[in-house]
Amino acid sequence: MRARETTTRLAARYLLALAAVLATAACAGGKQAPENQTVAGTIHVCASCHGETGRSESPTFPRLAGQQKEYLVVQLKAFRDHTRADPHAHTYMWGMAAKLTDPVIDGLADYFSSQTPAQGSPGDPASMAAGQKIFAEGIPDHDVPACMACHGDKGQGNEAIPRIAGQHESYLERQLDAFASHARANEIMHENSRHLTPEQARQVATYLAAQ
Repeated sequence: MRARETTTRLAARYLLALAAVLATAACAGGKQAPENQTVAGTIHVCASCHGETGRSESPTFPRLAGQQKEYLVVQLKAFRDHTRADPHAHTYMWGMAAKLTDPVIDGLADYFSSQTPAQGSPGDPASMAAGQKIFAEGIPDHDVPACMACHGDKGQGNEAIPRIAGQHESYLERQLDAFASHARANEIMHENSRHLTPEQARQVATYLAAQ
């Protein structure tokens, strides 16, 4: 019952936010709102799911604060163009991004990338230690490279490579599973994640969520 109630609340929040995005887009299309006002209104809508300044509380929605700007631009355009099609992208972001123009996307990415990232939440010490080892060294015997080779020694990301430090643990697990199953298309991440066991994916996510 509690899971059903949570899902209902998330769906209601999404529908309200989508209505606000469409209203904002309609005003912009009718030249009734300057571009910066449109960006500001859309930021307010994003906050309904992603949290104030992008530090979301719900693991359904990723934290955007401090994310790499280029990555945010690429993802928002992928949502708008339906080229990112993992289940949550389809459910939540296709509708949200449908009316976003390139200048508004750039404004949103500029805003969220400039925010202070959320502090990490420490998890089980044994899982964190195992995850740190995978993050820093990979698992050579199973063709799993070190995550830090692309995402940086602190998980901060770089340009189109996302910041993963301080992200929700279950969100990170869900993305690794989506990459491994090809639900989220990315050949590099598919190769990097498909040899991880569910336990190893959880360990990496636990470590990163604490950073």
